[in-house]
Amino acid sequence: MDRIRLGELEVSRQGLGCMGMSEWYGPADWDSSIATIRRALELGVSFLDTADVYGAGHNEVLVGRAIAGRREQVQLATKFGIDRSGGDQARVFRGEAGYVKRACEASLLRLGVDVIDLYYLHRPPETAEIEETVGAMAELVAEGKVRYLGLSEVDERLLRRAHAVHPITAVQSEYSLWTRDAEAVTPTMMELGIGLVPYSPLGRGFLTGTIDPGRLDSGDFRGANPRFRGEAGQANLAIVAAVRAVAQRHAVSPAQIALGWVHAQSDRLGVPVAPIPGTKRVRWLEENVAAVDVKLTQQDLAELDPLGLHVVGARY
Repeated sequence: MDRIRLGELEVSRQGLGCMGMSEWYGPADWDSSIATIRRALELGVSFLDTADVYGAGHNEVLVGRAIAGRREQVQLATKFGIDRSGGDQARVFRGEAGYVKRACEASLLRLGVDVIDLYYLHRPPETAEIEETVGAMAELVAEGKVRYLGLSEVDERLLRRAHAVHPITAVQSEYSLWTRDAEAVTPTMMELGIGLVPYSPLGRGFLTGTIDPGRLDSGDFRGANPRFRGEAGQANLAIVAAVRAVAQRHAVSPAQIALGWVHAQSDRLGVPVAPIPGTKRVRWLEENVAAVDVKLTQQDLAELDPLGLHVVGARY
């Protein structure tokens, strides 16, 4: 797999999001999840993404176990800042300096590593100014516990304020054929030399054409997603049909076209792009990895680019 640079951090051109191995996407199996992570490393996918909130720490433990003895192969990213200790309905986006330090120590312990390659603030903090939060993160860099800093789902104003405290390497945001919000921030990212890490580049699986919204497991949060439900879900099938038509011309899957579109945006946006499609299964991992070789034509892009204007339903 080719490699790209997010700021000064070199990563595989495509990463692996590990969230679904612990929570929110229905049942998962520890052994098959570890096998998927290790297969990713075999295929050159070295950029692994987790967070302390995924499975209340379970995901970091799982990722740590999977990379044991393979640490030198991995660019390890994790996130902090979403406090669910009061329950999901009372979650708080935290960023006080003391909390930042404690969160990092806990993540290092669960992951079983000495240093985190890319440490993200998961959401803009409600309990502190961004300068306090990033200042504490910068101290972690100085202490050798973190190598590079990232932010998730931030606007241009917060990004500039954060970057003034310490260089930001990457911004992680939802970005796909049907979610383009991050493009409001990419001009600033280009100016500051910051990379984009798209999560949910397959539209939480909807764009693969393999999801039946009416048959999702009760533990799968997508069953309540506005874009998957009822009339909106039916209307959005037209987007899947358009992606499938392009896929048929290339003799590849809709998922590979959707990922190919995300990869193709790097030149247009002027920033390095390293998507992190998530999966629990080796089968889908291998399909996703093959997407890096998909070359979309100008005709393909002309058909795919407008699809984001036709999506029905909010992201959440």
